[in-house]
Amino acid sequence: MANPSVTLFINPTAGRGKAGQRLQHIEAILDSEGVEFRTMTSRGVGDLERLVKNRIEGGNSDIIVAGGDGSIHEAVNGIMRAGGQARLGVIPTGTGNDFAKACGLSLDWELTARKLAARLVQETVGRKIDVGRMNDRFFANGAGVGFDARVSKAARAFRWPIGNLVYLIAIVRCMIDGIATPEITIEADTLQWRGPVTLTNVSNGPWVGGMFHIAPMAKNDDGRLELVVADPVSRLRLFSLLPKLIRGEHMNETEITHSGAQRITIESSAAMPSHLDGEIQALATRFEFEVLPGALTLL
Repeated sequence: MANPSVTLFINPTAGRGKAGQRLQHIEAILDSEGVEFRTMTSRGVGDLERLVKNRIEGGNSDIIVAGGDGSIHEAVNGIMRAGGQARLGVIPTGTGNDFAKACGLSLDWELTARKLAARLVQETVGRKIDVGRMNDRFFANGAGVGFDARVSKAARAFRWPIGNLVYLIAIVRCMIDGIATPEITIEADTLQWRGPVTLTNVSNGPWVGGMFHIAPMAKNDDGRLELVVADPVSRLRLFSLLPKLIRGEHMNETEITHSGAQRITIESSAAMPSHLDGEIQALATRFEFEVLPGALTLL
């Protein structure tokens, strides 16, 4: 059996720099397992997406990403823009690793690297998972419009080595500026909404921010997205909801509305922030979501 040829993409800043520190060990694992590979390093925001796209268009069909959700976001956009045929392997070395959890991967990055190498050598057939799209961008795990996008932006500004707790600190920081959105209109398969909200989340996987079980019912291979909307609430009420959001026990709360959907449109009376897999997008007033069933092959 011929050794497989793959490209290992590394974002050295992922996980507050832990990904870069682990690179040599990851390379050693792949090499010891008989995987033939080439390493390419991302140098900044958007670089990994460009590198992945160019590499696939040059004939490479197997991609490994050592990084977090932001790195996977760029890799998925590179894969999809190159035609969507390349296969993606993930070694979780980020802060939240929400996509890895949604895919049932171990967060023990060494164990996951060895298992991934074994699948490559054995030429195991990859499994299909869904990809989401918002306007002209793709996402692997989830998206948010409004407050949670502000939280994602604030969390990225912190450089403290405190893991997922950075998202809790970011929530407190954003609450100071208010938590309700402007007037919005939501249209989904079985839901229509008009008015302000505290939270609008569109999930392909069940976790966001590393610790929030925002959509417990979400599965990234069921051909649908999960829309979770929270009514406007006070700061005190939001604090009381946070433990339930972490445990995934919030779905029966009176402020929470949920709908599974293949297509979702959100329109706002004022420009709003949004995020895709934790990556902040340009302000917009219209957000069109759809699920692309089985669009990505996971190694």
